[in-house]
Amino acid sequence: MDSNELLEPFERMLETISSPAQVRAVEQGASAASLWDELVQSGFLDALVPESAGGAGLALADVEPLWRALGRHAVPVPVAETMAARFLLAEAGVDAPQGPIAFAAARPGQDAIVPFGLVAEHVLVDLGDGMVLASVASGQAEPTGVAGSLAARMRWDRVPDGPGPPAPEHGLRPMAAVLRAAAMAGAAARLLDMTTAYANERVQFGKPIGRQQALQQNLAVMAEDTVACRLAAQLGCAGGVVPTLAAAATAKSVTSASAARIAATAHAVHGAIGVSEEYDLQLYTRRLHEWRLADGSESYWNRLLGRARLASGDSSVDWVRAQVFA
Repeated sequence: MDSNELLEPFERMLETISSPAQVRAVEQGASAASLWDELVQSGFLDALVPESAGGAGLALADVEPLWRALGRHAVPVPVAETMAARFLLAEAGVDAPQGPIAFAAARPGQDAIVPFGLVAEHVLVDLGDGMVLASVASGQAEPTGVAGSLAARMRWDRVPDGPGPPAPEHGLRPMAAVLRAAAMAGAAARLLDMTTAYANERVQFGKPIGRQQALQQNLAVMAEDTVACRLAAQLGCAGGVVPTLAAAATAKSVTSASAARIAATAHAVHGAIGVSEEYDLQLYTRRLHEWRLADGSESYWNRLLGRARLASGDSSVDWVRAQVFA
């Protein structure tokens, strides 16, 4: 199937069910049930599930453009996480629940920040030595205190009840990293479109501000960062459904490092108007900052990459070829 045949109907659906007004409503406490019902009926949630289990059996590279579209539309429910979780559950022969599924890395007795934890019904919890599919109610979900955030602070005082599908190699975090990288690449692309459009519309001293050389330089760097995010996300999703550790680390490291610069330039070009609640810019810049830290910042993944490289006897070029581009 051509990638556009898959992406175009998905984009049309998101434009209908995830407008900025609908995203704000969910962030302010409105139910996301009707939005979720549309996603369930679309069949996209089973895109990664093997055909033998009733899914479409697509590769991770096939769904990566869909995950970027989720970021481009600031979709306020864990769609990518649910798609990945349904694949893992199907591989283990476990029936997937109907509601949205979030990802968490947590050990009993420790707090964990769970992206989309406030709107999920289930959480696939990576306990370090295994996984459990638990209900959100079992984890004492509480708001993080960040305005508009749908992430939850969760804690399990003991191993939660629920089915325990096998954890992928290196745990759940590499898969979480690549889906987060793809969403960040999508949000970055939306911010670049909004920022360049504003620079061409806003007139100062008789000409659009986008014609000023200093501003053009910042927009050029922003465009370079946005392309780097897309390429990194595609690299992270180029292998099997479960990404390699090095590819996931590279994807999340590049996108997280670029996120702060992209958000800062977007706000600067808009003259700080973007910090206003009623202006759509903040829907995407807030997510970039939140997703930058979720599932490990660039520092976390850079340390991991460095340790893996130093543990290998190969030259850097051979190691990158074998581990990152495998």
